[in-house]
Amino acid sequence: MSLKNAAPQPINRVIPPSYPPTQQEPSLATYAGNQSAAYKQQSILTAPPGRLVVMLYDGCLRFLFQSAYAMREGDRRQSQDRMRRAEAIIDELTVTLDHERGGEIASRLQGIYAFCRRHLIEAAAEQDPNKIEEVSELLSELREAWAEIAGSEA
Repeated sequence: MSLKNAAPQPINRVIPPSYPPTQQEPSLATYAGNQSAAYKQQSILTAPPGRLVVMLYDGCLRFLFQSAYAMREGDRRQSQDRMRRAEAIIDELTVTLDHERGGEIASRLQGIYAFCRRHLIEAAAEQDPNKIEEVSELLSELREAWAEIAGSEA
């Protein structure tokens, strides 16, 4: 039988309902676990680019603080975990630099981020929380500059 020449035929059987009956799509709060997490996720999804950069700095600074604290407390596993998260954010900041539009500023930021990564590697190797705090101070200054820029975009 060829489909090209076949006359349209009505469907004579009923499609059975799915069991259990499908429910309404779960809300964002269901996925996020609670309403504050849902709000936070929504604010990230709708934030302008400058504000997203500030949020990345905030997260990185929080993880660096937690890493240094854990290192001082002797919790090596926690310190490494938090440092890896901070490093992942620094990596994200690095790969998202737009060298065409950012020019010299993007190149300088890339150098700063590379310095931060090297300093964190040294901090982990030497178990030196002061080196983590040096990176935090540097990134805090950058965060403040980006917050100013993001505030002027509004």
